Amino acid sequence: MPNTASPIPPVAMPKHIAIIMDGNNRYGKSQNLAAGQGHIKGKDALDPIVEHCLACKVEVLTVFAFSSENWERPRAEVDLLMDLLAQTIYEQMPRMHKYRIRLKFIGERACLSDKLVQLMTDAETKTAAFDAMTLVIAISYGGKWDIVNATKAIAQDVQVGNICADDVDESVFDKYIQLSEYPPVDMLIRTGGDYRISNFLLWQAAYAELFFTTTLWPEFGVDELDAMIQNFVNRERRFGKTSQQIASQQPTESVSCGNE
Repeated sequence: MPNTASPIPPVAMPKHIAIIMDGNNRYGKSQNLAAGQGHIKGKDALDPIVEHCLACKVEVLTVFAFSSENWERPRAEVDLLMDLLAQTIYEQMPRMHKYRIRLKFIGERACLSDKLVQLMTDAETKTAAFDAMTLVIAISYGGKWDIVNATKAIAQDVQVGNICADDVDESVFDKYIQLSEYPPVDMLIRTGGDYRISNFLLWQAAYAELFFTTTLWPEFGVDELDAMIQNFVNRERRFGKTSQQIASQQPTESVSCGNE
């Protein structure tokens, strides 16, 4: 278990963590595993991360499981990933009920099989009332698609007179974007050694603190995540304000990761 000796001010704790889970194939090759086995190891790495985020009172954990661009990968790999996504949903459901975690999916569902879409919809329905934390899985998702999709919806509402074009601002746009009901991303983590965000949550992560690690996703664990959270807490997030303004906002309570 990570060190829980130092309480973290609740104002400083990230409410929303997003992770680009990269490096499964490279892990498989480094361990001389059969084709696709790296992805299976990556699937298993998610559970302890979810539980640690819950213990840290993170409100939302969003993970990038399959991007819009991933459809260009070899067909055999895509089929395996689709099967693993379905398996992940089956395996996560008991955990969601045990810890009362809401499960939600974002992305272009028209590209997915009817069976997978039905599985996703059922999982969302059965966990809709859970409020301990939300686990969001991005499948067939791209940040550019998300923004274009929201823009189309706004244009349609303007056309039928539901809203006026002059009234469209950032707060209005927020209502049309994926994850509109959740806080913006505070921490965006990418494993696997690449230093880019790969079209992930472009709008939602506008002010996110970025964390990159060379650790491949199947080897990414709770200790490294906890170190990143501690680093996050020590960063000054100004959102356009001055350091003096931020310093005047003093939290009055403390929380820590781990079970009480």
